Amino acid sequence: MKKINIRRLYYHVRHKYFTLNNVVIAIAFAIAAGWVWGSLGVMQRNYNLQKDIDYKQRQLQLAQLQTSSLQLESRYYQTQEYQELAARQDLGLALPGESVLILPPNTQAAKDADNVTPVQTTTPVQQVSNFTQWMNFLFGADSKNSSS
Repeated sequence: MKKINIRRLYYHVRHKYFTLNNVVIAIAFAIAAGWVWGSLGVMQRNYNLQKDIDYKQRQLQLAQLQTSSLQLESRYYQTQEYQELAARQDLGLALPGESVLILPPNTQAAKDADNVTPVQTTTPVQQVSNFTQWMNFLFGADSKNSSS
């Protein structure tokens, strides 16, 4: 009895599912799936290559900026202005008519000359109430003048 059921099932599957149309559709589906899979692989590869190209271009731009910066710095070192400043700083030279005062490094005047700090002035900030801030926000800055 089981042998008959297996034969029936085989016959049923073979004639219902393994028809020529179904086989052609399955082959077409396999070809389409392979094409999609290959396309996705190519797209991923192109994306990775484009990332590499962008990274290399950023490195190239950085190297070009560094090169131009070093060229400008080199040109600055060749100018008369830099040479004069270097001679003043390193050699203690001065222009004709100028006098240079060199203090010993341990005197109080030398320490004071090195530790000069610029004087900073601060302006007091007026505290504005929360209500006034909201009025300024909603109606503009004119409400500050009307509430005073």
